Amino acid sequence: MNNYKQLARQVIQIEQQAVQGLLRYIDDNFEQACQMMFACQGRVIVIGMGKSGHIGGKIAATLASTGTPAFFVHPGEASHGDLGMITTDDVVLTISYSGETAEVLSILPVLKRIGAQVIALTGNPQSTLAKLANVHLNVAIEQEACPLGLAPTSSTTATLVMGDALAVALLNARGFTADDFALSHPGGSLGKRLLLRITDIMHTEQQVPWVFGNALIKDALVEMSRKGLGMTAVVDQQQQLIGLFTDGDLRRILEQKVDIHQQTIDTVMTLQPTVVDQQMLAAQALKIMEDKKINGLIVVNDNHYPIGAFNMQDLLKAGVL
Repeated sequence: MNNYKQLARQVIQIEQQAVQGLLRYIDDNFEQACQMMFACQGRVIVIGMGKSGHIGGKIAATLASTGTPAFFVHPGEASHGDLGMITTDDVVLTISYSGETAEVLSILPVLKRIGAQVIALTGNPQSTLAKLANVHLNVAIEQEACPLGLAPTSSTTATLVMGDALAVALLNARGFTADDFALSHPGGSLGKRLLLRITDIMHTEQQVPWVFGNALIKDALVEMSRKGLGMTAVVDQQQQLIGLFTDGDLRRILEQKVDIHQQTIDTVMTLQPTVVDQQMLAAQALKIMEDKKINGLIVVNDNHYPIGAFNMQDLLKAGVL
């Protein structure tokens, strides 16, 4: 009977050793490759066949999302027209563990003629690809995690890690920030937290709940029910914000047996409520709401007029939570 757990541990240990072994290859060639990619006036083109191609796609995606414009080109497609995507301003990152992949080698003469610089990631410094490249990065491993020694396992892991090392080194050199990352990930949670502003999510105009301070409590409740935000702004005759009434306030006055049909809202509202500006990041507003344990906020302009409103549900829908 197979011992799945034992085999899994062996795989992890072998691949761990392969990654650890990469440290000896972070040398002058690595620095030269980084400098070449940093100075690139075009794009970094990643090329690889088979499993190396899959790893290459991931490396290209990581580079692109961390400030180094890059994309993947399949070597087979490159030979049938896609070489037209590559220019003299580009740097081509070629991946082949053996360094002898025919589909990759076949396009090298054209890359040389175009004038693109070539970086090779191989496990064999004496290979054809390594010798023809401008810079060679060694990703040699002692053994594959596959017990047959056939399926690319440790070798692809090592190649991927070397690609990550390049991407992060370049990220740091470019001074790439979290805000920069967010710009290339607007649909992700980080992008939304760093880019989305209150103006993008708030309810405006007729959707903003508000009543005058002399309105009866029951009328304020009707407004709250109509707008569905669990609160209403309270304004003076010049329509400047003077207070806020929420579901929480309602529960409090019901316990006090306040007559909602006779008493006005300005006698039970919360004075000087927390307000925010529409240009504030939604993530900052969320922090305020969490710290103050409140469920909604009123947005005011410079004249303290209510121009918007939102609650936790709006932040949830926007993906900020």
